[in-house]
Amino acid sequence: MLDKTITDAVKELTQAVKTSQIYREYEMQLIKVKKHPELYESVNEFRVKNFELQTQESSDGLYEKAEKLEQEYENIIENPMVSDFLRAELAFCRMMQEVNIYIAQELDFE
Repeated sequence: MLDKTITDAVKELTQAVKTSQIYREYEMQLIKVKKHPELYESVNEFRVKNFELQTQESSDGLYEKAEKLEQEYENIIENPMVSDFLRAELAFCRMMQEVNIYIAQELDFE
C-alpha cells in the first residue's frame, strides 16, 4: 500500500495528465470512434494485432508482417476518424512513456 504522500502525488500527477491537451485530444477521439461500435471493434482488432506484432520475440519477417497488417486494415486505417484516433492514442502513449522514463531516471532506477 502506498503511503499518503505518494498517493497524493500520484493523484496530482493523474489530474495533470487528465487536463493535458494530449489526453483531452485522445479522450475526444476515443469518444468519436466509440460512437461507431463496428468501427471501434475493427480498430481494436487492429490494435491487438499491432501490439502482438510489436511485442513478438522474433524480428524475423517483421517488416513483411507489418506491411501485411497495414494492407489487411488499410480501409480502416485510412478512415479519417480512425487515423485521428490512432494519432491521438500514439501521442498519449508517448507522453506516458516520457513520464515513466522521467520517474525512472530521477530515481536512478535501472
